[in-house]
Amino acid sequence: MNDSQSKTTHFGFQTVDEDAKAGMVHGVFSKVASKYDIMNDLMSVGIHRIWKDAMMDWLAPRPGQKLLDVAGGTGDVAFRFLNRAPGATATVCDMTESMLIAGQQRAEAEDMAQRLDWVVGDAMALPFESNSFDTYTISFGIRNVTRVQDALNEAYRVLKPGGRLMVLEFSQIPNELMQKAYDLYSFNIIPVMGQIVANDRDSYQYLVESIRKFPDQDTFLGMIRKAGFEQASYRNMTMGIAALHSGWKI
Repeated sequence: MNDSQSKTTHFGFQTVDEDAKAGMVHGVFSKVASKYDIMNDLMSVGIHRIWKDAMMDWLAPRPGQKLLDVAGGTGDVAFRFLNRAPGATATVCDMTESMLIAGQQRAEAEDMAQRLDWVVGDAMALPFESNSFDTYTISFGIRNVTRVQDALNEAYRVLKPGGRLMVLEFSQIPNELMQKAYDLYSFNIIPVMGQIVANDRDSYQYLVESIRKFPDQDTFLGMIRKAGFEQASYRNMTMGIAALHSGWKI
């Protein structure tokens, strides 16, 4: 058995071959694309909107900047960025075409069509030249990447010197009792919600499992620094249910 055949990773709580994970994740998001936005609202009781607005507050988009939003799906972050930055442009990159199609069907997409690009691409091997973007964002997507460090390395490559990385992702609550309470909600309510709303329990079971498999805030901060980013830091959102990580290519 050669080295590439022997490498494994996690798909939720399952152990799978690295080569298989991308296809499995693609299958999940292909199935949930049409209900993705409404499920985000239901699962987070709308709080994901506050987190994304907080992301924009910290990011402080400026006129004329070029954004790359990876795993950008239906365009939530890109729309927010363009609303705050006159003359800016955004490229939404996602490995799942059906997610991009769902985004293009939103009213905001038509209004911003001249400033938006939608590109099918892999976070670990981005189809863009080095030093191309002012800002790189990824929201609730990096935990689904097969090799997270490779995705961070790619983020560093495509950013211009002086460019900024910002990651919004579910994380770990520092308080053990509160984490247990959140887990009870996640594992018992969200898959049922997925079954009722999207007719897909298994995909949402994977999504809650993937949250628990993702590194904690400080471990992930170390990975960002390993990719080359400086002045790296994070802020907890809603007690640590989610976290915002930031870093600069200097």
